[in-house]
Amino acid sequence: GNPELPTAVNITWSSINFKTILKWQPKPSGYFYAVEIHGQTSDTKKKCIMTTETECDVTDALRNVKETYTAHVLSIKSLEMDNFEEPLFASSEKFTPYNQTIIGKPEIQYHTQKGSKLNVVFRDPLTPYMFPNGSFRSVRDIFKHDLEYKLYYWKDQSSGKKDATTNSHTFEISVDNKNNYCFYIQGIIPSRRENRNGQESVVLCTTAGRTTLDEYGAEVFIIIAVVAIAVITLAIVLAVILCKRKKAKTPREREPLNGV
Repeated sequence: GNPELPTAVNITWSSINFKTILKWQPKPSGYFYAVEIHGQTSDTKKKCIMTTETECDVTDALRNVKETYTAHVLSIKSLEMDNFEEPLFASSEKFTPYNQTIIGKPEIQYHTQKGSKLNVVFRDPLTPYMFPNGSFRSVRDIFKHDLEYKLYYWKDQSSGKKDATTNSHTFEISVDNKNNYCFYIQGIIPSRRENRNGQESVVLCTTAGRTTLDEYGAEVFIIIAVVAIAVITLAIVLAVILCKRKKAKTPREREPLNGV
């Protein structure tokens, strides 16, 4: 290799929902980088050849998510990839997507607090990997029974949190029907030693006895809007009729009496 070329330093893996970016330093000047992904059992895959960037999306080179990979960041001159001389490179730490990718934020689709029951429906984060039919696989499709979710909830204006766990897409929690509650959801991989907890969803708060504007709330809203429009239309029609009657009556009142 060329001893004058600097090698990459601070090589790190950044992975959320199996979308994985390799990052390093420094910014190159007068040379280029290329990335090689080495798996324990798979063939070497080349990515981001002749790049001047200091990051590379290597997601599609890590499709076997349970395999352990090492990345080589090569420092190369413009034509060096075609030479017989081995280019300089720096190696990353080992990375296993199944064990190290972070679970992203679950999406809360619907929640309602009716009486003493808080119901929450949510959706799994999606990964960049697809099924043969073109639909994206979710993190649950990959982790299966290794994935669970926790709901953290507390009375509005209170700091005391409680939690509940589910392996499905729904929570049904018993609460005090006189209080509003706030909550968020987080994916958990209990079998992991590190990166067990995923990203937290947005925090939402309930209004006791009311639901969020979901498909049912939307139907109620439409019904109310239709009734309101009908009432307004009827009022306008009645106003027009009364106005016409008044105009028709006024000229008659001004006509002189017969024989006067």
